[in-house]
Amino acid sequence: MHKALFGLLLLAAPPALAKGAAPQAQFERGMVSAADPRAAEAGTEMLRTGGSATDAALATLLALNVVEPQSSGIGGGGFLIVADGNGKVETIDGRETAPATATPDWFRMGGQYLSTPQAIPGGLSVGVPGNVALMAAAHRRHGRLAWRRLFAPAIRLARDGFAMTPRFVQFLDHYRVDAKLPPEQRNLQFIATGGSALSAESRALYYGADGSPLPVGSVIRNPALAAMLETLAAKGPRAFYTGANAAAIARTVSTAPRNPAPMTVADLAAYKAPLRAAICAKYRGYRLCGMGPPSSGATTVFGILGLLERFDMAALGKDSPVAWHLIAEAERLAYADRERYLADSDFVFVPVAGLLAPDYLASRSQLIAADHAMAGVAAGTPPGAPIAQSDTMTPDVPSTSHFVAVDRRGQVVSMTSTVESAFGSGLMVSGYFLNNELTDFSLVPDREGKPVANRVEPGKRPRSSMSPTLVFAPDGKLRLAIGAAGGSTIPVQVVKAIIGVIDWKLSAQDAIALPVIYAPGGDPVFVEQGSSLEAMAPALRALGHATVTARTMPLKANAIEVSGGRLEGAADPRSEGRAVSE
Repeated sequence: MHKALFGLLLLAAPPALAKGAAPQAQFERGMVSAADPRAAEAGTEMLRTGGSATDAALATLLALNVVEPQSSGIGGGGFLIVADGNGKVETIDGRETAPATATPDWFRMGGQYLSTPQAIPGGLSVGVPGNVALMAAAHRRHGRLAWRRLFAPAIRLARDGFAMTPRFVQFLDHYRVDAKLPPEQRNLQFIATGGSALSAESRALYYGADGSPLPVGSVIRNPALAAMLETLAAKGPRAFYTGANAAAIARTVSTAPRNPAPMTVADLAAYKAPLRAAICAKYRGYRLCGMGPPSSGATTVFGILGLLERFDMAALGKDSPVAWHLIAEAERLAYADRERYLADSDFVFVPVAGLLAPDYLASRSQLIAADHAMAGVAAGTPPGAPIAQSDTMTPDVPSTSHFVAVDRRGQVVSMTSTVESAFGSGLMVSGYFLNNELTDFSLVPDREGKPVANRVEPGKRPRSSMSPTLVFAPDGKLRLAIGAAGGSTIPVQVVKAIIGVIDWKLSAQDAIALPVIYAPGGDPVFVEQGSSLEAMAPALRALGHATVTARTMPLKANAIEVSGGRLEGAADPRSEGRAVSE
C-alpha cells in the first residue's frame, strides 16, 4: 500500500520537464568537477573521446576509488541524478542494503544497543555495496562509450601509482590513533576507519612500519585493486555481485575480527539499483531537482529553501547576521522533519509531497521570526504523515565525495558516492574498502513505544544526507549542478550555495566558498571556525541562539554552473578539488 501511495504523491509534486520543453543545450566543450584533480582528469578523458557526461561521471567515480579511497568507491554506494539537454531528469539509487538476516535489533548485543563508535568497525556495519550496480544502470541508459573504456584511467592509477598529496597525508596523520586508548575515547571517524583496526594489507598501502603516514609525494600502487578493476572491465558488473568477489565480500564480513555479521553471496546477487522518481520543487522561479528517499537530500534542501522563500534574502545579503539566523531557523525545522519522517520509502511511507507542499511550508515558515530565535523545535505534521512514529538522531559520519559532469550535448550528471566513515568499515577486499553504511540506520529501533522510520530491516536502505542537486533557471535551462560531502552537513552546504547563486548573485565558486551555518535541531548552532560567521556569533546570540559554537566541519562541495551560455566549474577551496574542462 505505501509504495503505491508514495508513487501517487510523487505525481502531485512538480513534474519533470517534458522533453522539448526547453531548448536543447549545447556547449563548446564539456567539464568535470571532482574532489581530486586526477579523478576530474579521468572524467574529461571520457569526454575527449566522445563520451557522455554519464561516462565521465562513472570514470570519475572509479578514479576516486583509487586516489580518495577513504571517501568512496566500489565498496560503497551513491545516488546519481542525470538530465538530458532538454531538462528531462531521472535518478538512480545505488544506496547499500542490509543483509536478508538483518532485524531491528541488528545492533543489540549483550542486552543493550551499541554506540555508533562501537558499531562502525568490522562486519556489522557493512551494507551490500551499490555503486557497481548503479554504474551499470546509468551506463546502460546514458553511456556512449564501451563499458571497458570507463575503467582505463582508474586501472592506470592503481597499477602505475599515484602520488600522496599534502591533504591526504594530513588526513592520515589526523586520524592516526593511539591503540592504547579504549575505543570510546578514540576519534569517532578513525575508530570507524579502523585506525589500528585496519588490516595489515590496507595499512601497508598508506603507512610506514612505524605507524606514520607515508610522506607527501610517495607513490602508492594498489595492484589488487588494479586487478579487480580489470576483471570488472572485462566481465561486467556480474563479476562484482557473483563469483569470487561476492564470495570474498561475504567471507570478509562474516568472519571479520571485530563485529562479524552474516552476509551471504545471495545478499549480493539480489542487489538492484532502481530508478527513482526525481523530487522537484520551485524556489524563486527556479526548478530544483534532487534525490528522493532513502536520501533525505531533496526534502531537506528544498524544505529549507521553501521555508525561506517569504524572506527577502537578496536584500539582506551574505554579510547580514539576520540572513544567517533565518537560514539556521529554517534548518532547525527541516531537520526536525527529517529525523521523524525520512527513511527508505520501500519500507515506510514517507510523506514527500506533504513535506514539500507550499501550504505546509508556508505554515511552518510562520514559526520563523527575523528578530528572534524559536524557543524550541519539533517535527511538523505534513499532509499524509504517519501518526505513530518517533524521532531519531542518527549521526551519519562524513567521508564522502561529490562530482559533476556536463558534456557538449548538454547531458549533466550530479553524483554523490560514499563508503560512510573514513575507510568505511576498515575491511578491505581486493584492494577496495567496504562501507559502514548500516550505521546510517537508527541503532535503536523504537523510542517511547513508537517505531523509528529509519530502523534496520532486511533488504532496507539506510537514510542518507547525500544531496546531488540540479537547478534549472526559469527559462528551463540548466543553471547549476551541485552536491557536497560531509555527512549531515551536506544539505546545508548545498542550501547556502544555492542561496549564494540565486539570491546573492555569486558565482558557483564564490557560493561554495561561503561559510557554513549548521543547525540540525534543538538549540546548538554551529558556525564554521575561522570564517566570517564566527565573528557574527555575538549577533546570533543576541537574536536568541543561546549556544553558538565555532567548529571545523568536513566541508567539500563541487559544482558546475552555466553562466552566459558557458560552463564554469567550481570546487571547494577547503579541498584539493578542481574543475577540468574538456
